Amino acid sequence: MGKKIFVLAILSIFICPASYAQNKEYKIDTNDFNDSSHHWYDIYEANNVIIPEPNKPRYKPAQIKEIADNILLYQRNNGGWPKNYDMRAILTKEEKAKLARAKGLHHTTFDNHTTYSQIKYLAKAYEITEVKKYKDAALHGINFTLSAQYPNGGWPQFFPLENNYSRRITFNDDAMTGVMQMLKDIIDNKPFYSFVDKARRQKIKTAFDKGLNCILKCQIVDNGKLTAWCQQHDEKDLRPALGRAYELPSICNDEGANIVLFLMSFDKPSEEIVNSVQSAVKWFQDSKISGIRVNEISAPEIKFPLRVSKIDRVVVQDTAAPLIWARFYELRTHKPLFADRRGTPLYSLAEVDRERRSGYRYYTSNPQKVLDAYPAWQAKWAPVKN
Repeated sequence: MGKKIFVLAILSIFICPASYAQNKEYKIDTNDFNDSSHHWYDIYEANNVIIPEPNKPRYKPAQIKEIADNILLYQRNNGGWPKNYDMRAILTKEEKAKLARAKGLHHTTFDNHTTYSQIKYLAKAYEITEVKKYKDAALHGINFTLSAQYPNGGWPQFFPLENNYSRRITFNDDAMTGVMQMLKDIIDNKPFYSFVDKARRQKIKTAFDKGLNCILKCQIVDNGKLTAWCQQHDEKDLRPALGRAYELPSICNDEGANIVLFLMSFDKPSEEIVNSVQSAVKWFQDSKISGIRVNEISAPEIKFPLRVSKIDRVVVQDTAAPLIWARFYELRTHKPLFADRRGTPLYSLAEVDRERRSGYRYYTSNPQKVLDAYPAWQAKWAPVKN
């Protein structure tokens, strides 16, 4: 009798993977959802179907099926997801009903790490639980992603396309590189994407190659030299383009650094990728700023239309501060560039009004990650070229 029970217990591991996952406290990283969660709780969005209550309860990371079921609730009929919700929030019946009624809406996006992060989570949830609806939803999301790509290889921020800046090819908040990383994970045969069929993989490879070519073509040539990228590029001519009013056409070191790190992840990079990486590294070295620090300080509470501010940010002199970079650099002059919702070019953080100064990060340390990783990358892939 004891032997029979033992055999049944072993079989249950394979027959009931969901139960096994729960017993073993399996977890899937949910950090990719943090950006959208922050926006849901802290920034008013008129397009949100449901508005969060304060101190809303959340599922624990080990509650994989509950989180995955939440993700299915948010997925729209076209296969994509809307941004700025908490995938781990425990929803009421009324909130679930509202999401069900919103399935036909088309406000679907790759912004704030949306859609590709949901696809990845569902793929991992299917790997652990073998619940078919998670695989089907992930495949629906992949199809949506492929359909959103421009013929030139770029991805817009929203799809279906909207009549605003979101039509631009978008590197802001890692929209395009996030999509490309998802496709690369499939091409690289990551085990949690093993369910993706051969025909779809061929389409993914084609889309990925077009996307990589688009990334390389978007790298800005300024004053005759290859530099970095803008947050948005024109979807037709690939030139640096205006995003929101405070995101002027410029060389953007925050998103640019993440693009370079993505390119550095390639095995046996082509000569074009090597040149792209090295040109960007040279730009980051030339554009670094030393001797200043950005301090966050307490400030009187102000209620702005989209958010409440209780802090301010100031630049102070500090010879011991680590290297820092402006998020934006003006084209041609290469001066650190700032702007607020008025859209006027400014040249110091102090000139930016407090609403943006306290609610947007105009400096970044991201390029330091590239400079730290570059020596080993260069020694491995370009030992005679530096």
